[in-house]
Amino acid sequence: MTGRPSSPSSVPVTGPPSAPAQTPAQATVQTPSQPVARPALVTTRAELAAARPGLGSPVVLVPTMGALHSGHRSLLKNASEIAGPTGSVVVSIFVNPRQFGPGEDLDRYPRTLNADLAVCADEGVALVFAPAVTEVYPADPLVTVDPGPLGRVLEGEFRPGFFGGVLTVVLKLFSLVRPDVAVFGQKDAQQLALVRQMSADFNLDVEVRPVPTFRDPDGLAASSRNQYLSPADRVVALALPAALRAGQDRAADGPEAVLATARAYLAAQPLTFDYLVLRDARTFQPVASGFTGPALLLVAARVGTTRLIDNVLISFGPAGERG
Repeated sequence: MTGRPSSPSSVPVTGPPSAPAQTPAQATVQTPSQPVARPALVTTRAELAAARPGLGSPVVLVPTMGALHSGHRSLLKNASEIAGPTGSVVVSIFVNPRQFGPGEDLDRYPRTLNADLAVCADEGVALVFAPAVTEVYPADPLVTVDPGPLGRVLEGEFRPGFFGGVLTVVLKLFSLVRPDVAVFGQKDAQQLALVRQMSADFNLDVEVRPVPTFRDPDGLAASSRNQYLSPADRVVALALPAALRAGQDRAADGPEAVLATARAYLAAQPLTFDYLVLRDARTFQPVASGFTGPALLLVAARVGTTRLIDNVLISFGPAGERG
């Protein structure tokens, strides 16, 4: 997607009315046991700029599109550990229209700001930045981020313009929040690699930290889109982590065995997949016979009308170590 949609889906995220930034000590949410610090909520760039000097260092940013789930909680817990006793965790909640293509789920993407604020309170977040679309994009940007060759394969091939939209909004968030560290989940491995590259190429002075994929008890990678799955669809979706594990278990037999095993597993399932590939975890180049080192087995598939992605790390070496 190359422009901001003009559809009603571009209206600001609804939620509590804008108010001057508060420190966690100034606002609390009462629970039966004890008060839980409520994060300050800012919805404009001006409010964010006013609140930023009061944040403890290091400032750790967790960029999200909201609809926070167990996977996000994992990101928030990691961010809190990085921030330590003196730092601050900042969460951005913004459904970015520039990363949705025609026919994708921008209109129905879940928007649950009040519930998200409760999750942030539970996890000790200091500040939530939940801007309207017009705050982030006062006008269609004339200069955007080109993700380069890596942004045009895999997810970039099947979702043209996706990574340009992602990197443009991440660059904006880095500029507005000015974090010391930003955390991203490894489930979105290609996105993680591109954000790291952008930070390095543009000398953004933001350390990009990966967080391992969080999985629900049944093994499915946590995702906001999992709520689209019917109970029957969820059973089918479990084939994705199962196929990845099956391939991972063949690491000692080499890359060809890994791919063949995972493909055979998925071929027997009632789903369609956009890709199932094995890539060098450092360069995202295809892995060939004789490869040694860390690799990613990545899959994107549709279960019913829901598109899901997942990946696992595999270490190829003399013993075919499991990653």
